[in-house]
Amino acid sequence: MQDVVAIDVTPLSAACGAEVRGIDLTKPLSAATVQAIKEAWERHLVLVFRGQTLSQDDQLRFASYFGELGDRKKAPEHLRSRAEGSRQDNQKILLVSNIKVDGEAIGAFGEGEFWFHVDGGYTPRPYRYTFLYALELPSTGGNTMFANMYKAYEAVPAALKDKLRGRKALHIHEYNRARQADSSGDISGIPHHFHPVFITHPDTGRKTLFVDRLMTTRIEGLPAEESSAILDQLYEIGERREFIFEHVWRLGDFVMWDNRCTTHARTDFPKDERRLLRRCTVEGEPLYE
Repeated sequence: MQDVVAIDVTPLSAACGAEVRGIDLTKPLSAATVQAIKEAWERHLVLVFRGQTLSQDDQLRFASYFGELGDRKKAPEHLRSRAEGSRQDNQKILLVSNIKVDGEAIGAFGEGEFWFHVDGGYTPRPYRYTFLYALELPSTGGNTMFANMYKAYEAVPAALKDKLRGRKALHIHEYNRARQADSSGDISGIPHHFHPVFITHPDTGRKTLFVDRLMTTRIEGLPAEESSAILDQLYEIGERREFIFEHVWRLGDFVMWDNRCTTHARTDFPKDERRLLRRCTVEGEPLYE
Protein backbone atom coordinates (compact mmCIF):
# COMPACT_ATOMS: atom_id res chain seq x y z
CA MET A 1 0.00 0.00 0.00
CA GLN A 2 1.31 3.43 -0.96
CA ASP A 3 1.64 5.62 2.12
CA VAL A 4 1.86 9.00 0.39
CA VAL A 5 0.45 12.11 2.05
CA ALA A 6 2.34 15.08 0.53
CA ILE A 7 1.19 14.49 -3.05
CA ASP A 8 2.66 16.46 -5.96
CA VAL A 9 -0.10 18.70 -7.36
CA THR A 10 0.52 21.17 -10.22
CA PRO A 11 -2.28 23.54 -11.36
CA LEU A 12 -3.04 23.32 -15.08
CA SER A 13 -5.05 26.50 -15.60
CA ALA A 14 -6.35 29.54 -13.75
CA ALA A 15 -9.90 28.21 -14.15
CA CYS A 16 -9.56 24.73 -12.66
CA GLY A 17 -7.64 21.50 -13.15
CA ALA A 18 -4.41 20.15 -11.71
CA GLU A 19 -2.01 17.31 -12.48
CA VAL A 20 -1.20 14.84 -9.71
CA ARG A 21 2.17 13.10 -9.96
CA GLY A 22 3.87 10.29 -8.14
CA ILE A 23 0.88 8.01 -7.52
CA ASP A 24 0.41 4.61 -9.16
CA LEU A 25 -3.34 4.04 -9.32
CA THR A 26 -2.89 0.29 -9.83
CA LYS A 27 -1.83 0.02 -6.18
CA PRO A 28 -4.06 0.26 -3.09
CA LEU A 29 -3.85 3.69 -1.45
CA SER A 30 -3.70 4.59 2.21
CA ALA A 31 -6.50 6.58 3.82
CA ALA A 32 -4.09 9.51 4.19
CA THR A 33 -3.33 9.51 0.46
CA VAL A 34 -7.01 9.35 -0.45
CA GLN A 35 -7.68 12.28 1.87
CA ALA A 36 -4.86 14.28 0.28
CA ILE A 37 -6.33 13.61 -3.16
CA LYS A 38 -9.78 14.70 -1.94
CA GLU A 39 -8.36 17.95 -0.59
CA ALA A 40 -6.61 18.64 -3.91
CA TRP A 41 -9.83 17.78 -5.71
CA GLU A 42 -11.85 20.29 -3.69
CA ARG A 43 -9.31 22.99 -4.58
CA HIS A 44 -8.95 22.20 -8.29
CA LEU A 45 -12.27 20.46 -9.23
CA VAL A 46 -10.56 18.38 -11.94
CA LEU A 47 -7.53 16.13 -11.37
CA VAL A 48 -5.32 14.57 -14.05
CA PHE A 49 -3.09 11.52 -13.55
CA ARG A 50 -0.77 10.93 -16.53
CA GLY A 51 0.81 7.69 -17.75
CA GLN A 52 -1.43 5.24 -15.93
CA THR A 53 -1.94 1.61 -17.02
CA LEU A 54 -5.27 0.72 -15.49
CA SER A 55 -7.40 -2.38 -15.72
CA GLN A 56 -11.14 -2.02 -15.31
CA ASP A 57 -10.82 -3.39 -11.78
CA ASP A 58 -8.08 -0.86 -10.96
CA GLN A 59 -10.31 1.97 -12.10
CA LEU A 60 -13.32 0.77 -10.13
CA ARG A 61 -11.27 0.19 -6.98
CA PHE A 62 -9.82 3.69 -7.10
CA ALA A 63 -13.22 5.30 -7.74
CA SER A 64 -14.73 3.39 -4.83
CA TYR A 65 -12.46 5.28 -2.41
CA PHE A 66 -14.73 8.29 -3.00
CA GLY A 67 -18.17 6.77 -2.56
CA GLU A 68 -20.68 4.24 -3.86
CA LEU A 69 -20.02 3.34 -7.49
CA GLY A 70 -22.71 4.55 -9.86
CA ASP A 71 -24.68 2.40 -12.27
CA ARG A 72 -24.79 3.20 -15.96
CA LYS A 73 -28.12 4.89 -16.72
CA LYS A 74 -30.42 3.00 -19.08
CA ALA A 75 -32.05 5.09 -21.77
CA PRO A 76 -35.74 4.63 -22.61
CA GLU A 77 -36.27 2.03 -25.32
CA HIS A 78 -36.81 4.56 -28.11
CA LEU A 79 -33.51 6.31 -27.29
CA ARG A 80 -31.47 3.25 -26.36
CA SER A 81 -29.58 2.95 -29.64
CA ARG A 82 -27.84 6.24 -28.80
CA ALA A 83 -26.55 5.04 -25.44
CA GLU A 84 -26.02 1.28 -25.46
CA GLY A 85 -23.00 -0.49 -26.93
CA SER A 86 -22.31 -4.11 -27.75
CA ARG A 87 -19.35 -4.35 -25.33
CA GLN A 88 -20.85 -2.62 -22.30
CA ASP A 89 -21.20 -5.61 -20.02
CA ASN A 90 -20.58 -4.04 -16.61
CA GLN A 91 -23.25 -1.81 -15.07
CA LYS A 92 -20.57 0.33 -13.41
CA ILE A 93 -18.75 1.04 -16.69
CA LEU A 94 -19.60 3.16 -19.72
CA LEU A 95 -17.43 2.94 -22.84
CA VAL A 96 -17.23 6.33 -24.55
CA SER A 97 -16.27 5.36 -28.08
CA ASN A 98 -16.88 5.79 -31.80
CA ILE A 99 -15.54 2.30 -32.56
CA LYS A 100 -17.84 -0.11 -34.37
CA VAL A 101 -17.44 -3.86 -34.78
CA ASP A 102 -19.45 -5.49 -37.57
CA GLY A 103 -21.32 -2.22 -37.93
CA GLU A 104 -22.38 -2.10 -34.28
CA ALA A 105 -21.16 0.51 -31.81
CA ILE A 106 -19.19 -0.96 -28.89
CA GLY A 107 -19.95 2.02 -26.64
CA ALA A 108 -21.86 5.29 -26.52
CA PHE A 109 -21.60 9.02 -27.34
CA GLY A 110 -18.80 8.24 -29.74
CA GLU A 111 -18.64 10.82 -32.49
CA GLY A 112 -18.14 14.54 -32.81
CA GLU A 113 -18.66 17.57 -30.65
CA PHE A 114 -20.40 17.23 -27.27
CA TRP A 115 -21.98 20.32 -25.70
CA PHE A 116 -21.44 21.32 -22.07
CA HIS A 117 -23.39 19.12 -19.68
CA VAL A 118 -23.42 17.43 -16.25
CA ASP A 119 -23.25 13.64 -16.06
CA GLY A 120 -26.62 12.43 -14.82
CA GLY A 121 -27.90 15.98 -14.42
CA TYR A 122 -31.32 14.89 -15.67
CA THR A 123 -31.82 12.51 -12.70
CA PRO A 124 -32.87 13.18 -9.08
CA ARG A 125 -29.34 12.32 -7.94
CA PRO A 126 -26.75 13.46 -10.50
CA TYR A 127 -23.44 11.65 -10.27
CA ARG A 128 -21.18 13.11 -7.63
CA TYR A 129 -17.95 12.29 -9.46
CA THR A 130 -16.87 11.00 -12.87
CA PHE A 131 -13.63 9.13 -13.69
CA LEU A 132 -12.46 8.76 -17.32
CA TYR A 133 -9.49 6.76 -18.62
CA ALA A 134 -7.99 7.07 -22.13
CA LEU A 135 -7.45 3.78 -23.99
CA GLU A 136 -7.40 4.87 -27.65
CA LEU A 137 -7.19 8.43 -29.01
CA PRO A 138 -7.43 10.21 -32.36
CA SER A 139 -4.46 12.15 -33.71
CA THR A 140 -6.14 15.44 -32.90
CA GLY A 141 -9.27 16.79 -31.20
CA GLY A 142 -11.59 15.07 -28.79
CA ASN A 143 -10.36 17.39 -26.02
CA THR A 144 -12.48 17.70 -22.88
CA MET A 145 -13.30 21.20 -21.65
CA PHE A 146 -14.19 21.71 -18.00
CA ALA A 147 -16.01 24.85 -16.82
CA ASN A 148 -15.69 26.06 -13.23
CA MET A 149 -19.26 26.72 -12.13
CA TYR A 150 -18.22 28.31 -8.84
CA LYS A 151 -16.68 31.09 -10.92
CA ALA A 152 -19.76 31.14 -13.14
CA TYR A 153 -22.02 31.64 -10.12
CA GLU A 154 -19.86 34.50 -8.88
CA ALA A 155 -20.17 36.16 -12.32
CA VAL A 156 -23.98 36.10 -12.41
CA PRO A 157 -25.18 39.70 -11.89
CA ALA A 158 -26.60 40.36 -8.42
CA ALA A 159 -30.02 41.37 -9.77
CA LEU A 160 -30.28 38.11 -11.72
CA LYS A 161 -29.22 36.12 -8.66
CA ASP A 162 -32.04 37.78 -6.74
CA LYS A 163 -34.55 37.03 -9.50
CA LEU A 164 -33.56 33.35 -9.72
CA ARG A 165 -33.18 32.66 -6.02
CA GLY A 166 -35.39 29.70 -5.11
CA ARG A 167 -36.16 28.81 -8.73
CA LYS A 168 -35.60 25.45 -10.39
CA ALA A 169 -34.71 24.55 -13.96
CA LEU A 170 -35.66 21.53 -16.05
CA HIS A 171 -32.86 19.16 -17.08
CA ILE A 172 -33.85 16.71 -19.81
CA HIS A 173 -31.85 14.14 -21.78
CA GLU A 174 -32.70 12.88 -25.26
CA TYR A 175 -29.23 11.33 -25.52
CA ASN A 176 -28.08 13.98 -27.98
CA ARG A 177 -24.53 15.29 -28.10
CA ALA A 178 -24.88 18.68 -29.74
CA ARG A 179 -28.61 19.45 -29.80
CA GLN A 180 -30.73 20.52 -26.88
CA ALA A 181 -33.73 18.40 -25.97
CA ASP A 182 -37.21 19.64 -26.86
CA SER A 183 -39.23 20.12 -23.68
CA SER A 184 -42.21 21.86 -25.28
CA GLY A 185 -44.38 18.75 -25.57
CA ASP A 186 -44.97 15.56 -23.61
CA ILE A 187 -41.72 14.68 -21.81
CA SER A 188 -43.10 11.85 -19.70
CA GLY A 189 -41.17 9.28 -21.71
CA ILE A 190 -37.87 11.18 -21.60
CA PRO A 191 -35.55 11.25 -18.54
CA HIS A 192 -35.88 14.62 -16.80
CA HIS A 193 -35.69 16.34 -13.42
CA PHE A 194 -35.92 19.85 -11.94
CA HIS A 195 -32.90 21.11 -9.96
CA PRO A 196 -32.25 24.50 -8.35
CA VAL A 197 -30.62 26.98 -10.73
CA PHE A 198 -28.09 27.65 -7.96
CA ILE A 199 -27.03 24.84 -5.66
CA THR A 200 -24.94 24.65 -2.51
CA HIS A 201 -22.14 22.14 -2.91
CA PRO A 202 -22.81 19.46 -0.26
CA ASP A 203 -19.14 19.16 0.74
CA THR A 204 -17.69 22.65 0.39
CA GLY A 205 -20.78 24.72 1.19
CA ARG A 206 -20.01 26.99 -1.77
CA LYS A 207 -22.66 28.18 -4.24
CA THR A 208 -22.45 26.99 -7.84
CA LEU A 209 -24.42 27.60 -11.02
CA PHE A 210 -26.19 24.38 -12.01
CA VAL A 211 -27.35 24.77 -15.60
CA ASP A 212 -25.82 23.60 -18.89
CA ARG A 213 -26.46 24.17 -22.58
CA LEU A 214 -27.19 20.54 -23.54
CA MET A 215 -29.74 19.51 -20.95
CA THR A 216 -31.17 22.57 -19.15
CA THR A 217 -34.18 23.68 -21.15
CA ARG A 218 -36.42 25.99 -19.10
CA ILE A 219 -36.78 27.74 -15.77
CA GLU A 220 -39.82 26.79 -13.76
CA GLY A 221 -42.44 29.49 -13.27
CA LEU A 222 -41.17 31.92 -15.94
CA PRO A 223 -42.75 32.71 -19.33
CA ALA A 224 -41.07 30.74 -22.11
CA GLU A 225 -39.48 33.74 -23.81
CA GLU A 226 -38.07 35.13 -20.57
CA SER A 227 -36.82 31.70 -19.49
CA SER A 228 -34.99 31.19 -22.80
CA ALA A 229 -33.36 34.61 -22.65
CA ILE A 230 -32.15 34.08 -19.08
CA LEU A 231 -30.85 30.59 -19.83
CA ASP A 232 -28.93 31.91 -22.85
CA GLN A 233 -27.32 34.47 -20.53
CA LEU A 234 -26.44 31.77 -17.99
CA TYR A 235 -25.02 29.44 -20.67
CA GLU A 236 -22.77 32.24 -21.89
CA ILE A 237 -21.56 33.00 -18.38
CA GLY A 238 -20.87 29.32 -17.70
CA GLU A 239 -18.91 28.95 -20.94
CA ARG A 240 -16.66 32.00 -20.63
CA ARG A 241 -13.20 31.03 -21.77
CA GLU A 242 -11.58 32.29 -18.57
CA PHE A 243 -13.64 29.77 -16.59
CA ILE A 244 -12.55 26.80 -18.74
CA PHE A 245 -9.70 24.30 -18.51
CA GLU A 246 -9.25 22.36 -21.77
CA HIS A 247 -7.68 18.95 -21.32
CA VAL A 248 -5.74 17.60 -24.30
CA TRP A 249 -5.75 13.85 -23.85
CA ARG A 250 -2.73 11.55 -23.95
CA LEU A 251 -2.85 7.77 -23.84
CA GLY A 252 -2.87 6.59 -20.22
CA ASP A 253 -4.50 9.77 -18.90
CA PHE A 254 -6.90 9.26 -16.01
CA VAL A 255 -9.11 12.28 -15.30
CA MET A 256 -11.55 12.77 -12.45
CA TRP A 257 -13.99 15.62 -11.88
CA ASP A 258 -16.72 16.85 -9.56
CA ASN A 259 -20.06 17.08 -11.38
CA ARG A 260 -21.61 19.41 -8.80
CA CYS A 261 -19.32 22.34 -9.53
CA THR A 262 -18.24 21.74 -13.15
CA THR A 263 -19.77 21.18 -16.53
CA HIS A 264 -17.83 19.54 -19.35
CA ALA A 265 -17.85 19.39 -23.14
CA ARG A 266 -15.92 17.68 -25.95
CA THR A 267 -14.34 19.16 -29.08
CA ASP A 268 -14.79 17.51 -32.46
CA PHE A 269 -12.28 14.98 -33.86
CA PRO A 270 -11.77 13.06 -37.13
CA LYS A 271 -14.65 10.66 -37.71
CA ASP A 272 -12.38 8.04 -39.30
CA GLU A 273 -10.07 7.81 -36.26
CA ARG A 274 -10.72 5.60 -33.25
CA ARG A 275 -11.40 6.99 -29.78
CA LEU A 276 -12.07 4.87 -26.68
CA LEU A 277 -12.32 6.01 -23.08
CA ARG A 278 -13.63 4.07 -20.08
CA ARG A 279 -15.89 5.86 -17.63
CA CYS A 280 -17.11 5.09 -14.15
CA THR A 281 -18.90 7.26 -11.61
CA VAL A 282 -19.81 7.73 -7.96
CA GLU A 283 -23.48 8.05 -7.05
CA GLY A 284 -24.73 11.45 -6.02
CA GLU A 285 -27.40 12.90 -3.77
CA PRO A 286 -30.35 15.30 -4.14
CA LEU A 287 -29.20 18.88 -4.69
CA TYR A 288 -30.44 21.89 -2.75
CA GLU A 289 -30.05 25.63 -2.97
